[in-house]
Amino acid sequence: MDNAKRIELITRNTEEVLTSDDLKKLIENGEKIKHYIGFEISGKIHLGTGLMCMSKVKDFMDAGVETSVFLADWHSWINDKLGGDLELIRKVAVGYFKEGMKASLKCVGGDPEKVKFVLGSDLYHNNDLYWQTMVDVSKNTSLARVMRSITILGRKEGGSVDFAKLIYPPMQVADIFIQGVNLPHAGIDQRKAEVVARDVGLKLTSAPIKNKKGEKIKPVAVHHGLISGLGKPPVWPIPKDKLKDYLSELKMSKSSPDSCVFIHDSSEEIKRKMNKAFCMEKEIDFNPVLNWAKTICFNFRDKLDIIRPEKFGGNKTYESYDALKQDFAKGELHPMDLKNAITESLIDILKPARDHFSKGKPKEMLEEMDKLIITR
Repeated sequence: MDNAKRIELITRNTEEVLTSDDLKKLIENGEKIKHYIGFEISGKIHLGTGLMCMSKVKDFMDAGVETSVFLADWHSWINDKLGGDLELIRKVAVGYFKEGMKASLKCVGGDPEKVKFVLGSDLYHNNDLYWQTMVDVSKNTSLARVMRSITILGRKEGGSVDFAKLIYPPMQVADIFIQGVNLPHAGIDQRKAEVVARDVGLKLTSAPIKNKKGEKIKPVAVHHGLISGLGKPPVWPIPKDKLKDYLSELKMSKSSPDSCVFIHDSSEEIKRKMNKAFCMEKEIDFNPVLNWAKTICFNFRDKLDIIRPEKFGGNKTYESYDALKQDFAKGELHPMDLKNAITESLIDILKPARDHFSKGKPKEMLEEMDKLIITR
């Protein structure tokens, strides 16, 4: 594969690459590229975590990058996930969550055997260099910077938090360096951690990232976009100057299960949720169903079929998102017809995950997760 194709695979469907020039240097210099993406362990896996993240992992694999998924049990504990029960978090991490990410990779056409899974506890155990690196990162980062970075925990900047949550950002940055990762990857909501990693990259004396010449280099950060939840925004219409803020706040969240689709949802459940989805006629600035058409359906399929009676225009096949959006904006595509098409596309895309969790140990893991969510 030529360099241009590798760069195209690594950067496509992303919000930001820090920086394109640094990525080009890695590729052109023939550096071994090592990727990681980290996840907190909490509830069930939805499309944003499963498909959006793992579709980029698939791109990295195709580009010859060594990929890894970090199961961040300590970070989940710090952030009070699963009731702050560390042992439960570890069990879910290496059980349900790991199986779910493998199934998600299958949905996007990737090979689960080619991705490495790393549990935080295993990385930190008897690893003095890790804790030294975390302190090194902290010594090169101001308290004010760390306090601004708590948004990566899903906390509002300026909010009151316990001290442990201030340890979270430097730990996340240390995860990058201790694993020798020169291509950290995350959703755009995690960018503050990767920006800190780039800012301290040339200053560290503990576990810095180096190129083949032995020179310190900054990690290249890749951030993908966030997928919208299906719910109606609290304010409608959204003021144009507030649209960006609302798009971030209304991202898909497992805490609002009816506004998200989980990777193993049944066909009936997907249909039910999509029927309730917020989708105003002709609205293209904030429309979660259109967002899913762009970020999921046209990302994993080369067309979208609209099935409708002749009196409403008859069947139509869209081969690009732009053509779909234009027709929707003009009122030539009804919201219900769009919802039905997205529903059928999702059902098809998620079949490998449904099959994976329909039997054996994965099925037992999902049943345990359902009980866990009910009792907490």
